[in-house]
Amino acid sequence: MAASFLRSPAFLFICAALLLCTAKALHPELDQSEIEALGLSKDDLSAGHPDDTAHGEEEYDEEMEDYYEGGPGENDDDVEGDHEGVADVDDEYNLDTVVDSDVVVLGESNFSTFLETNRFAMVEFYAPWCGHCQALAPEYGAAATELLAHSVPVPLAKVDGTEYPDLASKHGVDGFPTVFFFIDGKATRYTHHRTSEAIVRWVKKRVGSAISKVTSLNDAQTILSSGSTVAVAYFGKSEGTEVEEYNAAAQQEDDVLFYQTQSQEIAEAFGFPKVVKPPALVVLKNASEKVVFYDGVFKKDEISEFVIANKLPLVFRYEADSEINVFETSIKKQIFLLASPEDFQKILPIFEEAAKSFKGKIIFIHVDSTDDESGQPIVQFFGVGADKPAIVGFTVSEDLPKIFLFEDEMTVNKIKEFATSFLNDKLKQFFKSDPIPETNDEDVKVVVGNTFDEIVLDESKDVLLEVYAPWCGHCQSLEPIYAKLAKALKNVESLVIAKMDGTTNDHARTQVDSYPSILFFPAGNKSADPIVAESERSVKELYQFLKHNAGIPFTLSKPHETQETAKIETVQAVDPPQTYHDEVKDEL
Repeated sequence: MAASFLRSPAFLFICAALLLCTAKALHPELDQSEIEALGLSKDDLSAGHPDDTAHGEEEYDEEMEDYYEGGPGENDDDVEGDHEGVADVDDEYNLDTVVDSDVVVLGESNFSTFLETNRFAMVEFYAPWCGHCQALAPEYGAAATELLAHSVPVPLAKVDGTEYPDLASKHGVDGFPTVFFFIDGKATRYTHHRTSEAIVRWVKKRVGSAISKVTSLNDAQTILSSGSTVAVAYFGKSEGTEVEEYNAAAQQEDDVLFYQTQSQEIAEAFGFPKVVKPPALVVLKNASEKVVFYDGVFKKDEISEFVIANKLPLVFRYEADSEINVFETSIKKQIFLLASPEDFQKILPIFEEAAKSFKGKIIFIHVDSTDDESGQPIVQFFGVGADKPAIVGFTVSEDLPKIFLFEDEMTVNKIKEFATSFLNDKLKQFFKSDPIPETNDEDVKVVVGNTFDEIVLDESKDVLLEVYAPWCGHCQSLEPIYAKLAKALKNVESLVIAKMDGTTNDHARTQVDSYPSILFFPAGNKSADPIVAESERSVKELYQFLKHNAGIPFTLSKPHETQETAKIETVQAVDPPQTYHDEVKDEL
């Protein structure tokens, strides 16, 4: 009875009424002088801003989304029910036309039985409208066929999460596609690369030996000509502690193929010298540094560390469809050389020599700054010019990625000094910034990256900051409303109404995920997180938000008053109150 009432329209109506009453209590109605000063009409007083939504950053550039999130992976999934920012479904593209006849279709009726009859299984939860699901479909189907052809006992299956939402919710699906690997009914998320080769390689390592044996010279030549990065171990016998440690290391590494041989002739084909004694290990890759020999003990952790340090070339060339995604590796500190192909060839010897000292600690990456598809989005993201070579340090992080700019002469020693300081967290973080405006006397002050501290973090001012994007339609609709608010409040000395282009400027204190975002920084408490303005985007609501949260209370000047006659209280700033939205939630 109680549960049904909580879901009833009557209960929802009561909640809405309480919410409205609480909001009105927290935000008293405007008096006549405030209405006149703000220039509000009857319509302004009765209606909010009709376009009260925000554009997600992902709508700006899908290529940049893939870059920032680390390429196709867990973090770029399309959230269920949120169709904004995802790839549109091509009229000529239909998931039903994808060749995936070897993928098992699951639903409520057969899901449990499927897991009970298969010790190992991979299951994808997808949505028909999801662009990432469309991209995965042919790769997933090809992986299913490949595994079946080689008698690998792991069936691949799929569930339409929009048709079976309860099943998706039961398994914690919060975006599409979500892929699980089941062992005896227990699920772990698959978050690795979404290519058929990567899926097959990953699955094989989970259900059997992670090592393939090489028993003929023909097999060795096939492996060498594949161009893949491989690890090859030479053992005196097929079993033993060293083999077990090697296999354990192989199971932890998804980007490298692991092989073993007991033949000295085959070992020599892989580059081992004739005098080598087993056990021995080498990493082979298609790069300027083609062969790297291991000189450590055969222990799992030491082998893993060696492979991680040497699986990539000294300088990795970044491309949008790279087989190895550098943003998903365990090495989170990376140094980018943004340069044209011509400039890169001149700098490459210097860059490679510096990289040798940081293998396994920092990934050195070249980005072709002239490439529209893969290079330009990264150049724009880092906020550096494309007219000359630039070196940038980048720390991969989902929460707060950091950028560091190299500003010295490009020599081996200078780059090594930069890398050492980067590794030891001794560099000053770089923020993108437009040029500082020559004049800044409009009602809405312009903030750029290099003036953020001076304007926004001024402890003597309450600052309302709009972070916008020039291309954002909602931002354009807000502009006249924001300008009207700023004009009405221009004589309040303690208050600054400002805006910042979030696509060309950034700062550690403005980590926003949608445009426009309106942030309030109260006077006297700039070290606290900004208060997000979640009210309707109208002059009235934004004004009431400011009155409620101001660190320095103020009185609005009447239209006929001058700055000298306006009554402005200069009460010392106190701890800023929480947004009224939070208070409403607490009260209810």
